[in-house]
Amino acid sequence: MEIGKIRLGSLLLPSNVLMAPLAGYTCYPFRMLAYELGAGLCFTEMVSANALKYQDRATKRLLLTTDQEKIRAVQLLGGNPAIMEQMAGSDLLEMFDIIDINMGCPVPNVFKSGEGSALMLDWKRAEGIIRGCKKSGKVVTVKCRTGIREDAMFTAEFARMCEAAGADMITIHGRSRSMMYDGRPCLEEIEQAKAAVSIPVIANGGIFSAEDAETVMEYTGVDGIMVARYGLENPFIFSELTHTPCRKDAFLILTEQLELTRQYYDETFTLSYIKKLASYMMKKKKGTKQYKERLHRSGSPEELMEVLALIFDGDLRF
Repeated sequence: MEIGKIRLGSLLLPSNVLMAPLAGYTCYPFRMLAYELGAGLCFTEMVSANALKYQDRATKRLLLTTDQEKIRAVQLLGGNPAIMEQMAGSDLLEMFDIIDINMGCPVPNVFKSGEGSALMLDWKRAEGIIRGCKKSGKVVTVKCRTGIREDAMFTAEFARMCEAAGADMITIHGRSRSMMYDGRPCLEEIEQAKAAVSIPVIANGGIFSAEDAETVMEYTGVDGIMVARYGLENPFIFSELTHTPCRKDAFLILTEQLELTRQYYDETFTLSYIKKLASYMMKKKKGTKQYKERLHRSGSPEELMEVLALIFDGDLRF
């Protein structure tokens, strides 16, 4: 796998290994961790443009960032071109360099609202959203799927539309909306999309090891890969793929994540986030079943750290 930088407008991503936006996980602390380990770009959790319009408090929390985050990318969800354009250019997103438009979320309530992957059924609206977001002057990227149904995919054609509308990069989850998160990613569709456009194309879906990343890059010829759930299970994947030195173990990473989260979020969020992240990181670690209940019962940061020490003590990497 060839590790390299990616140019997006005036921005130069330090590597072509990206971390996907994941609801409940890609908060500011995790993004900083992924960047430290070699990720070239990380995204906020999915942010609803409609919720932003009405100044929703919980939604605004998703936008937390600081000057320490050198490249800032927000993923925006919405189906109304006018609202998407308004929010893209609003003061709420002033600190962000990149707006990633969600055109891939397959969840039923999002789809029924005409948002996420539903935009792949309405190219005129999708095109209007891209053009509207570009008026913000920011780099605009699109995350989509290979189509709506497994038996009728149109990735290359959709990628061409995105490029013509002004998208600076497109990330393709190699499954159709009907496949949700299961089944073999359709690498052939990603390969065809890469050949159809001149903007950078990123492959996403089914990457659960360095070997998977290598296979996807070689088969599709894409400019980079995007890691999703596996980045939570094994954050060291960024270090492995980019050859970024890292001598931290899982316990130290979780300790630092806890402290950083406490600086910017309340205790309820902190405990919830660290418990979820630890659950992912211990997923394939043997002999930890007995600790899971104690982990989720932990009622304070101090109690949580005691349990984490028992689970990860002595672990250097995995």
